[in-house]
Amino acid sequence: MRRCLDLAYKGRGYTAPNPMVGAVLVHDGRIIGEGWHHYYGADHAEVDCLKNVKSEDRSLIPASTMYVNLEPCAHYGKTPPCAVRLVHEQVRKVVIANTDPFEKVSGNGIEILKQAGITVQTGLMEKEGLWLNRRFFSFHTRKRPYIILKWAQTPDGFIAPADRSRLQISGQGSQQLVHKWRTEESAIMVGTTTALNDNPQLTARLAVGKQPLRIALDRTLRLPLDHHVFNNAADTWIINELKDSLEGNVRYLKIAFNDQMAERILQRLYDAQILSVIIEGGAALLNTFIGKRLWDEARIFTGAISIHSGLSAPLLNNEIHAFSATSDSDKLDVYLNRSNPYHYIPEMEL
Repeated sequence: MRRCLDLAYKGRGYTAPNPMVGAVLVHDGRIIGEGWHHYYGADHAEVDCLKNVKSEDRSLIPASTMYVNLEPCAHYGKTPPCAVRLVHEQVRKVVIANTDPFEKVSGNGIEILKQAGITVQTGLMEKEGLWLNRRFFSFHTRKRPYIILKWAQTPDGFIAPADRSRLQISGQGSQQLVHKWRTEESAIMVGTTTALNDNPQLTARLAVGKQPLRIALDRTLRLPLDHHVFNNAADTWIINELKDSLEGNVRYLKIAFNDQMAERILQRLYDAQILSVIIEGGAALLNTFIGKRLWDEARIFTGAISIHSGLSAPLLNNEIHAFSATSDSDKLDVYLNRSNPYHYIPEMEL
C-alpha cells in the first residue's frame, strides 16, 4: 500500500478533479503490475496497472491481489468502471486504503467486487491515504475546496513595509518551492492591493507542471489591463462587483464584497470543480479567511530581513503546528487547522 501511495503521488497536480490513485498487483509476494492515474481523463490506476502486467504473467491475475489506495470506481465517466474491469479480470482479492466519498461510488465499487465473489479488505494505511487525497476528500465531504494559506514574513512579524511597497522577504529557493506548490493546486488567489502593488504573474514559471487558475479580487475593476493577470499565461478570474463576462481567458465574476464574500467565492470554486486554492495575500484577504476559520493549511516563510515596522503578518487561530523546515536562509513553518480532519504528514510531503 505504501508503494500505491508513492505511485499515486506521481500524478500530483494533474489528476484534479479526480483523486490521485496508485495500484499494485501482487502474486505470491511478487509485484507483477503497477500503475497510477497519470492525468485527468487518462486510464485509472487499476487499468494502468493491469495494462502493465507482462504477457507471461497475465495468467496469474486471477490468483493475485490488487492493492489500491482508493475504492475502485463504479460509474461510467471519462473511463469505464474500474470495479467492473477487476471483476472481468477475476482478480482474487482487492485491498483498499480509503472508500470513495464521491456519491456515484461511495461503497458501490466495493459492493460490485463483493457480489462477484472478490475478497475485499479496507482501511490499510487509511490516514495516509486521506492525507494524500485531502483535497479530493475535502471537496466531496465539506463541499468546498481545500484551502491553503501562504505568506512570507520578517522575523519581527511584518509582511510588507508601511507604504505597501514590494519587498522580497524570502529567498530564491523558497520561491522555487512556492512555484512547485502552485503546480499542485487548482487555483491561486490574491487580494486587490497585492494585485495592484506587486503586479504578480501568479504562475508556476519556476517549476514544471500545470498552471493554476489565477484569481484576483478587484471590487471596482481598478487593475490596469497591462498587468500580468491579464496576459495569456493562465486562465484567470477577476472577482468584482460590476460585471459578469468572459473576455478571452479572463472571466469576470460578480460577487458582493460583504460578510459572505469568502463563502460565495468558495461556492463558485466548488461549482467549477476546483478542488483546492492557495491564498497568497494580501493581509486583508488572508485575515478574512482566518477570521472565518476557512482554512486547512498555512505555510509561512520567515525570512532573514527585519524592517521594524510595517504591515503586520496575519495571526492564525485554531492551529496545530505540523512541522518546520529550512529553505536557504528562510524558515518554513506549516500549520494545520484543528478542524482539518486530515492530520497526517508523511515524509513524501517534505
